Amino acid sequence: MKNIQFSRRNLLGASVAALASSAFAAKASANPAPVPQKWDEEVDVIVVGSGFAGLAAAYEAAKAGSKVIILEKMPTHGGNSIINGGEMTAVGCPQQKAANIPDSVEQWKADTFAAGLGFNYPEKIQVLADNMLNNYNWLVNEIGVKFRPIITQDGGHRYPRSVISEEGSGAGFVNAELAKCKELGAQLRTRNYVERIIRDPETGRVLGLQVRKGYRFPNPQSGTVQLIKANKGVVLCHGGFGADIAYRQVQDPKLTDKFDTTNHRGATGELWKEAARNGVLMIQADRVQVVPWCSPYEKSMGNMWQFSQTCAAPYGIWVDVNTGKRFINELGNRKVRSDAIIALNNIGHKCISLTDVRGAKQLEKNRPGTLPKLMATKGLLEFPTLEAVAKYYGTPYDVLKGEVDQYNANVRNKIEVDSLGKTYNADCTEMKTGPWYAAELMPKIHHCMGGIVTNPQGQALDAGDLKPIPGLYAAGEACGGVHGDCRLGCNAILDCLVNGRIAGQSVAKQ
Repeated sequence: MKNIQFSRRNLLGASVAALASSAFAAKASANPAPVPQKWDEEVDVIVVGSGFAGLAAAYEAAKAGSKVIILEKMPTHGGNSIINGGEMTAVGCPQQKAANIPDSVEQWKADTFAAGLGFNYPEKIQVLADNMLNNYNWLVNEIGVKFRPIITQDGGHRYPRSVISEEGSGAGFVNAELAKCKELGAQLRTRNYVERIIRDPETGRVLGLQVRKGYRFPNPQSGTVQLIKANKGVVLCHGGFGADIAYRQVQDPKLTDKFDTTNHRGATGELWKEAARNGVLMIQADRVQVVPWCSPYEKSMGNMWQFSQTCAAPYGIWVDVNTGKRFINELGNRKVRSDAIIALNNIGHKCISLTDVRGAKQLEKNRPGTLPKLMATKGLLEFPTLEAVAKYYGTPYDVLKGEVDQYNANVRNKIEVDSLGKTYNADCTEMKTGPWYAAELMPKIHHCMGGIVTNPQGQALDAGDLKPIPGLYAAGEACGGVHGDCRLGCNAILDCLVNGRIAGQSVAKQ
């Protein structure tokens, strides 16, 4: 594979980030983490993080014969990955072929670049494209992940192209990966917080890590210090910083504490700062994704997205209840939809996702038993008629009915794309039959699209000379350059697994 070729736009962004990262490194150089005369422990490979990417890296490194440990700062494994919705992009998979979806990898690439506004590195997108079907087959045949026999569509994707784990969550991937890692002797250590990256001041090589064993989140002084040497290398798969209010506001001042996050509480920015202090090239850290389909009646990720995104977006409409009108393409990318909801919220308007019983049946088809569970949270409401929906929210009924009538006409006339850019697939049905279902929409902070720059072999680059840092690798949400300005839903698992595997294979060869 060729090294990353920076476009003019990417090079400008990388140069600015490099200056910032170099400033961090220069400031830290007066007090670098000292190289110890004696290490407490030596292994071949240290993987930081136990999510999709970290476990994929650990598996491949252990499979190649390396002695591997996986460090997780929280008391349980999985991070954001294990609470993920379990949907993964898989163009060309058996489920998509069975549904006769006229899709292609080239169309997926076009959709991904469009959402990323050209800030995606083409080489990184090509790596995912080249490995997409292989990734699906690896999960099924080697890791043992089981998928449902259906295909779904997320916002920003032209066609349905996402598979769902049998468990309906990221746990279906993570637990299967962890079991395989343990079979190969890779050791998971929870409550191990990485305090410092130890880099040789002469050669620039990353030698190992300073770790606090027995760490208790969020106390940085808890636990006992251990120095662990990585003879082959360190793989950073520590995820993002969506739960770190102070750090995310440094990147984007708009992301104040008024925004909840879908992330687990340990999604904080310590290793982002530590990597920058060590001269690692960081880019696009201000690209922090806010998702549109959450509920104000649930904490963190919740489950209402299963209705608003996978049900009411393709099989219904999203409405500004103050006006009764649709306000956005319900299948647009996450950024445009979140921005539209936030703009309306800022002027005191509420927004809902809405469908009828036939649309709701699509949710039960894809995720059986979900509808009654969501209604039990009080976030999803059921109404006997469309008039009852309008009355409850104080919405002009005639306007709302007009929007439903237009949706039905689009379905009836087999319109492929409507005036707002929404696509209609063959399984869309007219909304005519009660009961009706509605859920209020609340944007929440979700994913960090920037981070460490790696080459196609998963090696982290130095901010000073843009060359690989010996002994340091990275994958997953810790990295930038893949998703650009806006990550399309279901691309994260693909990114984490493919690049995690690459990093694990690469470090094992050292």
